[in-house]
Amino acid sequence: MPGSDELRNNGVVKNGARSTEPPSEELATGERSTRNRVARSILDHGPSTVAELAERLGLTQAAVRRHLDALAADNVVEARERRVYGARTRGRPAKVFALTDCGRDAFDQSYDQLAVDALRWIGEREGGSDAIAAFARARIAAHAEAYREAVEAAAPDERTEALAKALSADGYAATARSAPVGEQLCQHHCPVAHAAEQFPQLCEAETEFFAELLGTHVQRLATIAHGDGVCTTFIPKISHNASASTSGRNPA
Repeated sequence: MPGSDELRNNGVVKNGARSTEPPSEELATGERSTRNRVARSILDHGPSTVAELAERLGLTQAAVRRHLDALAADNVVEARERRVYGARTRGRPAKVFALTDCGRDAFDQSYDQLAVDALRWIGEREGGSDAIAAFARARIAAHAEAYREAVEAAAPDERTEALAKALSADGYAATARSAPVGEQLCQHHCPVAHAAEQFPQLCEAETEFFAELLGTHVQRLATIAHGDGVCTTFIPKISHNASASTSGRNPA
């Protein structure tokens, strides 16, 4: 998801009725800006009805419903019954709109800084660079099994492609392509890039794991953490015997 200043905008879901929203409102703020205001209001005030949102934002209820339809289509908000505390009044509970987990992730988070702070604490108190490297290897090992299964299930000449698909499933947007005397594994996104900028041990442990998993020496040519547009790893042509020897190993 994008950051807090912009939510995904994959199109507006129309409800079939013509909006009565004053055209000047959309001209002044734009569809995306108004949609962000609706989501931000839910973040600030909690699950809200259409009427509550319309009053807070100075919009018509028809306009609010239109933006909520689009946000729901993007999995940013979801409709639910308002939770009632105490004695329930007669009638059905009011329908409110709340942010989904995906919607909350669109706003500012401190996960990157938390990771950096934790790694710095480990380095300062638990043994310096070696402790960070040990953590990086343990982190890779904790997720190694799915990668190992994907690679070992593939034909020898398709293992880099299998690794790329497994990495993509974890958010790395990875691809494999042919290169002279080998292949290149390209990771177009790195979920830990900000932490890796300060702690290269994360990249080094990943590279070591690729080599162990594929049964050959690999060479990291570029990393997002160092300012490159993509993490690129060169993998020389793997012999059938070398790739078969990886079965059953544990990552470093």
